[in-house]
Amino acid sequence: MERSSIVNLNGNERRSGNPIFPGWYADPEPRIFAGRYWVYPTYSAAYDDQTFFDAFYSDDLVQWTKVERILEMKDISWARRAMWAPSPIERNGRYYYYFAANDIQNNEELGGIGVAVADRPEGPYRDALGKPLISRFYHGAQPIDPHVFIDDDGQAYLYYGGWQHCNVVKLNEDMVSTMPFSDGEIYKEITPENFVEGPCMIKREGKYYFMWAEGGWGGPDYSVGYAVSDSPVGPFVREAKILQQDPEVATGAGHHGVIQIPGEDEWYIVYHRRPLTETAANHREVCIDRMEFGHEGRIKPVKLTFEGVPPRPLPTREKIDS
Repeated sequence: MERSSIVNLNGNERRSGNPIFPGWYADPEPRIFAGRYWVYPTYSAAYDDQTFFDAFYSDDLVQWTKVERILEMKDISWARRAMWAPSPIERNGRYYYYFAANDIQNNEELGGIGVAVADRPEGPYRDALGKPLISRFYHGAQPIDPHVFIDDDGQAYLYYGGWQHCNVVKLNEDMVSTMPFSDGEIYKEITPENFVEGPCMIKREGKYYFMWAEGGWGGPDYSVGYAVSDSPVGPFVREAKILQQDPEVATGAGHHGVIQIPGEDEWYIVYHRRPLTETAANHREVCIDRMEFGHEGRIKPVKLTFEGVPPRPLPTREKIDS
């Protein structure tokens, strides 16, 4: 299923439009896999209906194709109620897909953060462990909203958390087990000011940019703040808000991911927002806009648009390596 691009005011340039594909979706995690752009979102519906994941791919950020049900609740033996907030990554030719399930409220309930695995970006994904990877509350963090990041040295980190607490764990090479930090700690709390949920990490020019969602996910003030550090585990001191509602465009803009064009200092933010015509909490759409850096590497506030972005084919491997 593809969505037609739109034409700008001059009538001579295709653009993605926002939303980039139809349907109620949220919590998008964008990636570049196998020479294509991919977006992995939550199916935005009542919890009891969040029983599957779809994915979308594109060659140019403008035309998107849907792949249905790459992972379903029936394939996760321990999942009982709701799956959301996926974060996939590729390692050694396999694709690891982290997600939240069951919305547990205490350590007596079964659920938390799971991981599935596939041989292709589109799946099908299968449960890698038969149980959650993280199933308990540590440092007050609800085990939800995973985000996986592999540093330049090959070390993988999994950031996660809700209830205004954020933790990070180190993953082993197998990507389905944790390892301790040098101080022996496994679950390290890194909560910055105003953190609510939805962590996201990128690295630019040797600096670690940690981002997260602020405010309530069902309301108009949902937004994104960020911090910068010399280390993937902080400390993270909040800098500013970079994404928020625009009363002329949309509300509830938050829970995002970021795409960097390989070999370029060119960045795109993929996020969800709520149309001005909607008030239902789950009526959220996935959108894309440019994310730019300014003086001293600070992230500029993102401008929400209806137009989205122009076509951006991925560079060839020869250009990336040159």
